[in-house]
Amino acid sequence: MENKDLLLKSAMSYGLAMGMYWVVKYVFFILGNSRPLLMFMYELMSLAVPFLAYYWTMCYRKDIGGSISFGHAWQFGVLLYFFAALIVSLEHYVFYKYIASPDFLSNAMEQAKRLLEAADAKADMLKAVDEIRLTPVHMAIQGIFNNVFYGIILSVPVAALVCRKRSGEEIKQDKN
Repeated sequence: MENKDLLLKSAMSYGLAMGMYWVVKYVFFILGNSRPLLMFMYELMSLAVPFLAYYWTMCYRKDIGGSISFGHAWQFGVLLYFFAALIVSLEHYVFYKYIASPDFLSNAMEQAKRLLEAADAKADMLKAVDEIRLTPVHMAIQGIFNNVFYGIILSVPVAALVCRKRSGEEIKQDKN
């Protein structure tokens, strides 16, 4: 039987670590707009996120005694991404509110509108994009939703790998 308090506590602790990783990763994204090498580092760090989730889920499995069900591991993964998303959303808000130029979001929406026009999008779609008014709060909340969505998806293979039965030899090595 799973301990919900330990699940939440562990997800918060490991989520804080992942969130701090994402904060550093986002700095590479911000600086990568002017330096391609830093953008490459951001992309490499992004590819490492599922591996970190796997590592922290394995640590959690060890914390709870070495055995975990698929659903339990998936719950942990989703919560891990949720708490990490909360941490990095603060950085997103600060970036869009204080660091990015005041017209950054409106320029981004204007570029999206131009791309849609080039793709011969329907007039009502163009009108809808034109009416969108993004704020730093919207961007921070959107970041949380995006990261939780990715967590829901990426936690499936991680949970499948973590919950599989270990061979007898692996168990003997862990006891030594």
